[in-house]
Amino acid sequence: MLSASRNKKKKKELVVSLSDWLMFGIAAYRKYSSGSRYPNISLSEPLPGIPKPLFASGDGLEKYETRITTLENGLKVASQNKFGQFCTVGILVNSGSRHEAKYPSGVAHFIEKLAFSSTAQYGSKDEILLTLEKHGGICDCQTSRDTTMYAVSAEVKGLDTVVSLLSDAVLQPRLLDDEIEMTRMAVRFELEDLNMRPDPEPLLTEMIHAAAYRGNTVGLPRFCPVDNVDKIDKNVLHNYLRNYYRPERMVLAGVGIEHEQLVECARKYLLGAKPVWGTTAVANVDLSVAQYTGGIVKMEKDMSDVSLGPTPIPELTHIMIGLESCSFLEDDFIPLAVLNMMMGGGGSFSAGGPGKGMFTRLYLNVLNRHHWMYNATAYHHSYEDSGLLCIHASLFNKYSIKYKCISAKRIFHRGYITEKRLTTTALKGCAYIITDHMVLQAQLRAP
Repeated sequence: MLSASRNKKKKKELVVSLSDWLMFGIAAYRKYSSGSRYPNISLSEPLPGIPKPLFASGDGLEKYETRITTLENGLKVASQNKFGQFCTVGILVNSGSRHEAKYPSGVAHFIEKLAFSSTAQYGSKDEILLTLEKHGGICDCQTSRDTTMYAVSAEVKGLDTVVSLLSDAVLQPRLLDDEIEMTRMAVRFELEDLNMRPDPEPLLTEMIHAAAYRGNTVGLPRFCPVDNVDKIDKNVLHNYLRNYYRPERMVLAGVGIEHEQLVECARKYLLGAKPVWGTTAVANVDLSVAQYTGGIVKMEKDMSDVSLGPTPIPELTHIMIGLESCSFLEDDFIPLAVLNMMMGGGGSFSAGGPGKGMFTRLYLNVLNRHHWMYNATAYHHSYEDSGLLCIHASLFNKYSIKYKCISAKRIFHRGYITEKRLTTTALKGCAYIITDHMVLQAQLRAP
C-alpha cells in the first residue's frame, strides 16, 4: 500500500516536470536549498515553441508636413496631419492689446472673456458646450499682446461642426448686454485676484513691458484697467472687431486632420461669411512698430492681510530687469532661446531634482550662493518686431535698498553666459530641451 502511494507520487511529479519542461524548456529550472523548483526564464532568449513576434518598424518616410493654403479672401489655412482620432482646430487673429492705441485699453481682454458666448447659431454658451460634447470636444480662447486664438479640440469626424462653430463664434457673436455686464464682473474679479495673488509674475510682466515700451504697442496694458471697465460696450467692441477681425488677418490652423478636408470646410464656412459688425472697404489698422524706450516702473503693495492660512506671506521685494532682444523673425531668436534656457532659474523651493532647473546658471550661481534670494528666474518675450530678455529676482525685505540693487547687478553678472563658461555639452543640452518642448507642444495638438 505504501509502495503504491510512493509510485503514484513519483508519477505525479514526473507529469508536472514534463509539463513544465514543455512550457519553459530544459534550462528553465533552478534548485534552491529548500528543494523546491522555480522556473528561471531567460529574458534575452525567446521561449521555445512560441512563434517569432513581428514588430512594426518605421522606414523614416512618414513625415508630417505643414501645408498652407491662402483663400480668395486672404484667409490662410494651415494644417499638419498626425495619427489619432482627435484633432485641434483654431482661428488665430492678428489682434491683441498692442492694437488698442485708438481704443480704450482692455478691449482684447473683454473679447477673450466674451468668446464662445451666444452667437447667431447658438443661443448660449451651454448650447455650444453641449454641441462639442457630442464629439468629445472642448473650447478655449486666449489673447496675448499681439494674437487672439479661438481653439476647439474634438474628434476628427466632427470637423465640419467644429469649423462651423468657430466661424460662428468669431464672426457672429451676439454680444448681448447681459453678457457684457457679466464680463465686466469677471474682469473686475480677475483684476482683484491679480492684486491679491502672492505670485507677482503677471504684474511684473505688465510693468516690465510698460517700462520698456512706454505708451506704445506691446507696452500697452494687457489687462483691462479698472477705469476702463465701464467704458467698453458693444459699440466699442464692434468698432474694434470691424477693423481687426478681417480675413487677411486670420489663420485657420489645424493639427491631426487632412489639409484638403480643412480647406473644404474653410471655403464652406469662412470664405463668404459676413461678420455681424459689417465690413469696410479700408480698415483703420494700427501698423505701429514697437519702440523701445526703457524706463523704471515701481509699485508698493501691502501683502500682510492676503495670506490664506496662519502663516503670513514672506515680505519680499520683487525686481525685474529687462534688456531689449530680437523678434521671433530674426536669426538671433534661437540663440536667445538657448541663452534663456541656460540661465533658467526658479524659486528657492521649486527645485525638485535634476532636469527641473537645478543646474541652470541662476540656480548654481545665484540661488545656491545667497540664502537671502527667494527667486531668480529668466524670461524671454518675443514679438514680431521686438523682444525682451528679463530676469525676475525676489529678495527679503530686511536687506537695504542699496544692497538689493547691488544684488540685482550680481544676478546679471553671475547668471550671464560668458564665452569662457560656454561648453559644447551645455549648448547641446539646452538645444535638446528646447527641441523636447517643441515636440511636447506638437503632441499636445495645439494649433
